[in-house]
Amino acid sequence: MELPFFQVDAFATEPFTGNPAVVYRLDAWLDDALMQRIAQEHNLSETAFVVPSGAAWQIRWFTPSTEVPLCGHATLASAYVLFEKYGQKGEHIRFLSQSGELSVSRTGKGMLALDFPAYPPQEIKPDPALAQALGVFPAGFYAAGKTLVLLESEQQVLDCKPDFVALSTMHPHGVIITAPGSRHDFVSRYFAPTLGVDEDPVTGSAHCQLIPFWAQRLGKDRLHAWQCSARGGELACQLLGSRVSIAGHARLMARGHLLL
Repeated sequence: MELPFFQVDAFATEPFTGNPAVVYRLDAWLDDALMQRIAQEHNLSETAFVVPSGAAWQIRWFTPSTEVPLCGHATLASAYVLFEKYGQKGEHIRFLSQSGELSVSRTGKGMLALDFPAYPPQEIKPDPALAQALGVFPAGFYAAGKTLVLLESEQQVLDCKPDFVALSTMHPHGVIITAPGSRHDFVSRYFAPTLGVDEDPVTGSAHCQLIPFWAQRLGKDRLHAWQCSARGGELACQLLGSRVSIAGHARLMARGHLLL
């Protein structure tokens, strides 16, 4: 059996930036264990599988070690593949997922915009063990699934060198660190060793929390974000009530066939 796949850098305009994801367009679901092994074989932060479902697409996402309920960059990559490689008609794609209905739309600026749920984080009590694992002095702790750690400056975010062994024993949904940006409204990084990904290069799902958090703090609904990982990625963000829009570019980097 041969399965065609595409590798796409999401939230990227240049090669080797943004967040790479592999996308498989299937006619029917493979066995769960097989999809997990395929994701392990590619060994990227996410491998996405999409299956047609009437006028929409079902979508599932796998890290090298587990299935996750929501992933932004691999959804952006999947929409790019369906639009550009499979001739998807129209300007919108509907996805059905564990996190409900999602959509991706073409924008007038050559970007693709995710329509995702907003998860406003709530302040939680300080976590000294987490601060020690991050090696930082946080200005605040928040959570809405993922734990969000507020730092005082972009430089603190850039300089953070987590103890991933320690992090792997805590916060099963991952940890976001964030601060005001010097050239962007805010910057962030995302660590998820419990999900098999020490640091994710650009994380759409983390911005489901970051957008309402920073919109409230900055008093505006349109935000320009930079996830300042080693690869880096820019995100055009907007708070839309109980939803968020997360837009970025995508770039095809490789294509091939998995031989089973």
